[in-house]
Amino acid sequence: MSINHNVKASVKAAAYHSRYLTKTARLPLAVVGVLLSAQVSAFLPTPSSVVEGDALLADAASADNMIAAAKAASTLTSRSVAVTSVRPSATLSLVTKAADTASTNSLVADKQNKSANLAAEQLLATWRQQAATQNLAQHKSWRRLLYFLDDKKGLFTKAKNQSTINDPTFFLTANGNKDSAAELDATLVALAKQITMPNRADATNDSVICRFPARVNWLAEQLDIDKSSLQADCPELKEWMAMLAPEQLSIMFAEEYLDNPISAFAHTLLRIDSKASAANFTQINHAYALNDTVDGDPDDPFVLYAIKSISGGYDNRIEIDPYPEKLAKYLKDDERDTWTYRLDLTPAEVQQIIAHVWETKDLEIPYYFTTDNCASEILRLIDVVRPQQSLLDQLPYVVVPSDVVKLLNDESLLASRRYTPADSSVRQAQLNQAKRSAKLGYTTLSKDEINNIKSETVNSASSMSADEQTLPMLPIATADNDPLDRHRLQRTHIGTGQRGDNNYIEIGMRAGFHDTLDRPSGYPQFFDLEGLKASLRIYDTEDDNVNNDRIELQNFTLFRGRSFNPDNAAKEGQTWGASIEATQINDGSQQDGAAHLVGSATFEYGKSWVFGQPPAVDADNGKLTGEMPQQLCYTLATGALQGGRGINKGYRVGAGVNAGCRYQINNRLRAQAELQLPYWYHGSSDSAEVRGHYWQPISTIGMHYDIDKNQALRIKASYDWQDRVEDNDDIQLSYMRYF
Repeated sequence: MSINHNVKASVKAAAYHSRYLTKTARLPLAVVGVLLSAQVSAFLPTPSSVVEGDALLADAASADNMIAAAKAASTLTSRSVAVTSVRPSATLSLVTKAADTASTNSLVADKQNKSANLAAEQLLATWRQQAATQNLAQHKSWRRLLYFLDDKKGLFTKAKNQSTINDPTFFLTANGNKDSAAELDATLVALAKQITMPNRADATNDSVICRFPARVNWLAEQLDIDKSSLQADCPELKEWMAMLAPEQLSIMFAEEYLDNPISAFAHTLLRIDSKASAANFTQINHAYALNDTVDGDPDDPFVLYAIKSISGGYDNRIEIDPYPEKLAKYLKDDERDTWTYRLDLTPAEVQQIIAHVWETKDLEIPYYFTTDNCASEILRLIDVVRPQQSLLDQLPYVVVPSDVVKLLNDESLLASRRYTPADSSVRQAQLNQAKRSAKLGYTTLSKDEINNIKSETVNSASSMSADEQTLPMLPIATADNDPLDRHRLQRTHIGTGQRGDNNYIEIGMRAGFHDTLDRPSGYPQFFDLEGLKASLRIYDTEDDNVNNDRIELQNFTLFRGRSFNPDNAAKEGQTWGASIEATQINDGSQQDGAAHLVGSATFEYGKSWVFGQPPAVDADNGKLTGEMPQQLCYTLATGALQGGRGINKGYRVGAGVNAGCRYQINNRLRAQAELQLPYWYHGSSDSAEVRGHYWQPISTIGMHYDIDKNQALRIKASYDWQDRVEDNDDIQLSYMRYF
């Protein structure tokens, strides 16, 4: 019985001891749970810690340490349950040490963050003072980087203190597009945080250094920031820059092309050269093209397309393509000669411009065909690195590519020039050489041989290699179409003349461009395009005339152009013309028909031919130009609609033929004659004195003499062969000034 009693006592004692161990083991587990919960909850992100990315990462590191310590404590507690010889006090000591370690790590991280924040504030205060002293917020380069075009002239451009960009991703502040100072400060704040924070893991594609490298580079130069502190992991930017490998920039000018209205005023783009293409101009396979163009809707009607292009209804589109691909479009598809001008920029300036392109290439920026276009964008980019030259300030109200090239030349920003003929110019040079050899008796030339040389299908001659990757050297002389040699865009004139028995003085102005009698150097051959041209006449009439000393609007031309693509030349395309204008006409439906101002729209379509000898340049050395012979004749079928007060029925519809020739007498003197044979219809008439339809032939002749590049004399005369017209002859002598 005593034995059983002892056994029972032993069992009870063992059970009690087991319950004691279990209770004491639960205590450290509870302590670990409380400590772990407190530490984790302390490091959960709050709104401020979400904003402070570097602080959050530091806190996350502390939290990781706490979790590791808790795991270690948990392991020790488990062991104390299994091994009854371990005292509960020892377990509590281990847990306390783990908690102390985590707490220490947290305090260190907090101290580091506070130190970084203090350093950022100190750095920011220094930068702010420097920026204010230098007035960097109003610096031309800074405002150009933000697209503040303060001095840009244009009917549709934005207010002076507003960026042309509305895209919020381009700014660090909500009002950055209206406040360049606020955007500057926001950039400095972001930059200071990124430099001073201990953990730089956020310096990735979304950081200020990666998003706006040109802004950061410029600020680093102005504030003397050590660029070694601006290192960041920007894989997308690095990949893009490595692809372009920019070493040199050139402006490429593609001549005017009337067969595409959007290209009627020429085009410019930037050629981005790597080391290989910079060392050898012909290695175009190592170059890229930076093209700024309108992102228009091809399904829009032409009139709507034109209106939206002029008024900013479309965005611009920045295209970066392999240079051979873009060059082939101009040389082969459009048959346009090109000129390439190397820009006199330093390698650092080239890098800065391309870095800025990175910032803007995907933005939605309004495109204004006449003011903010491919040409003005190039000047804005150069203004970023050469603010002292203020290129945009010097542009006229309407911006055309040729004016930009001339401005860059005037500012000594063009280091060299290279001519690249279109495929049709290469074929024309071959045709000129073959005809010259035949004329000298060296060879015979059949009609089929001429056609084969002209044909782009049979003759694959080109300025580009067969794989379109290089520019082989060709024995072709430079054409006389360098835009640097052309007369100025605008023209004004004053003249005196006589119409019938009445003398008059005429004054007029043309906003642009060029007609077939103007000095041809610098333009495509036979280029004929005029826009926004007006002329007023002051008549000194007989005393018995009720309209004594009257002033009349003689003409207002919205648009008038002709595209000549001669049938017997290598150039492909059709010959056509069109015009929209208000002009004085003679109504031949009534006896003694007087002049009336009418609105007029015409369209012409037909054929043209060249004859004579092409310009001979280095002919003895085997070099001829790809220019066509200088004499031109044409025949055009025409249709017209005119309407206005004073003429019979208020309108007339006409159809007929226009035929003429243009003759280059010498380098300074040109002449042109034309016969118009329209047949006009007014509708039926109840009066025998009024004709409802009739022929009205009109002959004109003009002669133009160049005094110099920007001055000329012109004489022109016309005769209306309709017998019912009162004043049927008109002759005028004018002095013209290009400006």
